Amino acid sequence: MLTGDIRNKVDTIWNAFWSGGISNPLEVIEQITYLLFIKRLDDLHIAEEAKARTLKRPMERRVIPKGSDPRGRPYEDLRWSRFANMAPAEMYIIVGEHVFPFLRTLGGEGSTYARHMEGARFTIPTPALLARVVDLIGQLPLEERDTKGDLYEYMLGKIASAGQNGQFRTPRHIIRLMVELTAPTPQDTICDPACGTAGFLVAAGEYLRERYPEALRNTKSRKHFHKDLFNGFDFDATMLRIGSMNMLLHGVDAPNIVYRDSLSQDHAGEDEKYTLVLANPPFAGSLDHDSVAKDLLQIVKTKKTELLFLALCLRLLKPGGRAAIIVPDGVLFGSTNAHKELRRRLVEDQKLDAVISLPGGVFKPYAGVSTAIIVFTKTNSGGTDHVWFYDMMADGWSLDDKRTPLLPDDRLGPIPQIALSDGEHAQNNLPDILARWAGRNGSERKRPRTTQSFCVPKVDIVAQGYDLSLNRHKKVVHEEIEHRAPKAIVADLTKLEEKIRSGMKELEGMLR
Repeated sequence: MLTGDIRNKVDTIWNAFWSGGISNPLEVIEQITYLLFIKRLDDLHIAEEAKARTLKRPMERRVIPKGSDPRGRPYEDLRWSRFANMAPAEMYIIVGEHVFPFLRTLGGEGSTYARHMEGARFTIPTPALLARVVDLIGQLPLEERDTKGDLYEYMLGKIASAGQNGQFRTPRHIIRLMVELTAPTPQDTICDPACGTAGFLVAAGEYLRERYPEALRNTKSRKHFHKDLFNGFDFDATMLRIGSMNMLLHGVDAPNIVYRDSLSQDHAGEDEKYTLVLANPPFAGSLDHDSVAKDLLQIVKTKKTELLFLALCLRLLKPGGRAAIIVPDGVLFGSTNAHKELRRRLVEDQKLDAVISLPGGVFKPYAGVSTAIIVFTKTNSGGTDHVWFYDMMADGWSLDDKRTPLLPDDRLGPIPQIALSDGEHAQNNLPDILARWAGRNGSERKRPRTTQSFCVPKVDIVAQGYDLSLNRHKKVVHEEIEHRAPKAIVADLTKLEEKIRSGMKELEGMLR
């Protein structure tokens, strides 16, 4: 948890960029990412030096090489701990003319971070701004992994506008809910085919550290954790850099975060490769039919990105693999042949586990589209018996553009530190979702369809033409009205008529 002091320091860095002439939030994050990466390289080199001194032997791995760069500058001057103490003008020359070219040559090392630094551009406009930002970053407590990760997530939260390709940041508590629903294990191989800033992969990693701390003590499982467990695709180079740094600051050394146009490339090498898919893919518009990967069109013939991504997730999963994916509501009830066929496949050929309807304002201020989380298991042989539905009414935050928390921090998220009262549940449904999810094969089967969560037998879903919208299956409670017998109503009307006649006679007598 970030303290107010750390938040203030991050805000100061952010404001320094804005007042220094960089107002694009993504560019600010990108420049901070480069500087954090440069500092990380120096921290690794310092750790290697300390290890060599302790063991009294030469360094096994030199992060910063010996000698000089092609322009004749000693590589030692390219270290954060060295240039951070120089005058602003000299620091500016070193970072712009020597450090950034050095970053772009690191691709040969094969590191995912180095690969994404190949296109690194230094856009800080003045020596004064660079010196100010370097000084401020140097004051941040970057020693602890949790602090580094939370700090970076806080900065990512400042990205206040959607990307050009339908990208926007999924709220962390919604991501954590989806991770809890799918319960990753150290043996999983996880993929997000539209990873953006790698929020899902980061949350899965944090979940594994909390639930399986022993996994990082075993050499084999530790290698799997750092190299093969986390996989992400994106075709935005900025997002790849930010996502890679996000993973690095959360303690994952070499995730497989790569450039890939998930809907346009052939997936022969990715077929049935992953055991868990977590995603909030872009669902803005449609693609040109000729540019869509042919293997996806074999599953569903459509140009709509939301349907193609769902088909992609089916393609990526191994049999027995599971997925939690955010989809627009139109996927649940769309009437085109492609919509119906994809839903039929989920129900008949795979095991559709759950449909969780999200409140309309979850993704504000980026978008107001209605969405849902669908959870399924790939079987290729059916298995859908009942589908569990949940009508999420509140996620703990206001559903307007401000998205302010409705409860204290210890009562927010899917696993609050304090149990919620009934009134607090009305403001945060996430803990209830997890509790009822656990009973989806038992007690939830008995709940009436007038409640917030219930199960629907497969036969009923088939009868509704595979419509998966919650409103199609939820029953509305109508207020009961007591209907009186006609004779009693007539008797009352007769008495009323007699009173009126009597009153009229009294009135006539008074007028005489």
